[in-house]
Amino acid sequence: MKKHLALVFVLGLVWLMSGCAQKRVTPLSEEDNPAHHYLMGMELIDKNDLEEASVRFNRSLKLEPDYAPALAGKALVAALRTGAEKDKEHRSVEFERAIALLDDAEDETEGDSQKFIVRVTAIRVYTNAKPKKWIKKANNYYNRALNLDKVKTEELPYYRTREAAHYFMGLAFFKALKFRDAEATLAKVLGSSPGKWHEPANKLYKRVQKITRAATNFTLTDVAKRIAVKDAVVRADVAALLVDEIHLDRFLAGRIAAPRKESKASFVPADVVNNMFKPEILIVLKWGLRGLEPLYDKTSKAYLFYPERPVTRRELAFVLEDLLIKITGDESLATKYYGQKNSPFPDVPPTASSFNSVMNVVTRGLMESDLSGAFRSDDYADGAELLLAVMRLRNVMNIH
Repeated sequence: MKKHLALVFVLGLVWLMSGCAQKRVTPLSEEDNPAHHYLMGMELIDKNDLEEASVRFNRSLKLEPDYAPALAGKALVAALRTGAEKDKEHRSVEFERAIALLDDAEDETEGDSQKFIVRVTAIRVYTNAKPKKWIKKANNYYNRALNLDKVKTEELPYYRTREAAHYFMGLAFFKALKFRDAEATLAKVLGSSPGKWHEPANKLYKRVQKITRAATNFTLTDVAKRIAVKDAVVRADVAALLVDEIHLDRFLAGRIAAPRKESKASFVPADVVNNMFKPEILIVLKWGLRGLEPLYDKTSKAYLFYPERPVTRRELAFVLEDLLIKITGDESLATKYYGQKNSPFPDVPPTASSFNSVMNVVTRGLMESDLSGAFRSDDYADGAELLLAVMRLRNVMNIH
């Protein structure tokens, strides 16, 4: 009887385990294959569509349950969710999930090409999740990816070339505020034949160069470094950098009449009360910088600062021009280019309200147009160009 019960138990356990195991499904078409769904999933990640990316990776794994690239893709989705999650417990759960999937992917790799895919994705997992000592772990995966000898580009459906390792490690160094290392690593992409990662590497390389140029004559504060790596700066960032790097209050006080003391405390926007840059924002408001004025909110029927609102390049030009006028005392700058018939910028006509400001900041080297000559007024200003503009302002005005 006992033997019979034992046999029933074992058979039941085997049945349970076989039932839980994922079964390979039959493809519905030629394109219904693991590599195609993996590629689509990675491209959906590029579009920040994590839900649909997960669907694609899951389909890939149904077709081939141990397909390493899809497991790595799921790890990257979990890491991206980790980076976006504010709750510590939820962050921990997503990160553990990401690492577990990454380990599974590494275990299931077949050949150097799949190992390369998994290890480059691992760089991205650690870059986005940012656990303790993340840059060291990312660098370890980078070196392990480079040590693979038999990587075939035709077996890299998404990464395409070995330069992907250099690009994503350069991005990792950039996010870790290791700008010299980022510059050197990205240069390896630019020194190779043009491929998929050449354009994004070149774009990031130019941002890194702006930061390193800004840091040539000045020691950057931690605040400056963290603002410098942002893809889009917000109004609070601009206020913080102006106060920290230009010492705005002290510098302007020596050049123009300070506002009355009672006006300083007369207005504190409700949305800056708990902001970490509240002191800096209040200093900017005190001096009434154009482009960083309070804005009327119809819902609350009050003037707010909107500290987390991204700053466009047009708005940054207004701020920098106003600083030039206040620092130099040259009021003629406000109308210097009015009435000009032609514009050097194809996207900023002479009749535009920002034309004078754009001309002032570009002719003084505080901001730059792109290779086509366009100023890109509506694009968000990134941290690197904000930092370089502020540092160039220091040089122009001999601020030490």
